[in-house]
Amino acid sequence: MRLLLAEDDHHLVATLKKDLQHAGYAVDVADNGVDAEYLGNEMIYDVAVLDLGLPQRNGIDVLKNWRSSGNVLPVIVLTARNAWHERVDGFKAGADDYLGKPFHVEELLARITALLHRSNRQSAGLLNTGGVTLDEAQQTMVTESGATHKLTGIEFRLLRYFLLNPDCVLSKSRLTEHVYDFDSEKDSNVIEVYIRRLRQLLGKDRIETRRGQGYVFKSTS
Repeated sequence: MRLLLAEDDHHLVATLKKDLQHAGYAVDVADNGVDAEYLGNEMIYDVAVLDLGLPQRNGIDVLKNWRSSGNVLPVIVLTARNAWHERVDGFKAGADDYLGKPFHVEELLARITALLHRSNRQSAGLLNTGGVTLDEAQQTMVTESGATHKLTGIEFRLLRYFLLNPDCVLSKSRLTEHVYDFDSEKDSNVIEVYIRRLRQLLGKDRIETRRGQGYVFKSTS
């Protein structure tokens, strides 16, 4: 899953980006509102964490512009802890959730997970689709047979995206966009390697190849 972090506090970004990556997110950073709005409109992100006090263009205006253009990107806004009016303005502008500064990263991660699950009509907690369960905290998968497998970072991101988009045709380019950030070396052919590995764990028929289109994770085995 790919996340946009719009925050101009470079000390916070330095630690937060590492924590988000460790939790299995590909993270891109924007340190001003103009860049944040542009990146958010690229339609390559699954969620955005948006500070309202951005330079050049404040977060409220960024969010309003996204929503007025029909951009439904899930957004968690960051506000000063005692700035209740910012939280109200954020919700009015179209925010899905908010978090006051300072905060514990564990709470941010929990809110991101809950928001992604709600956006994809999944219940909170473990991600389960078609009998395949993904433990997002431990980055492990439990198959229908009950076997538990530890996943690599890319395997985890890829499987999570499949589970959140079951029975959808996902092209290699789309999978690449949602698994890697801008700083990563992108090679869509490498996606095939990780899909082959997931098939070894799930069964070769669980992820279907649509020639000329991409891949489909089938919600029924």
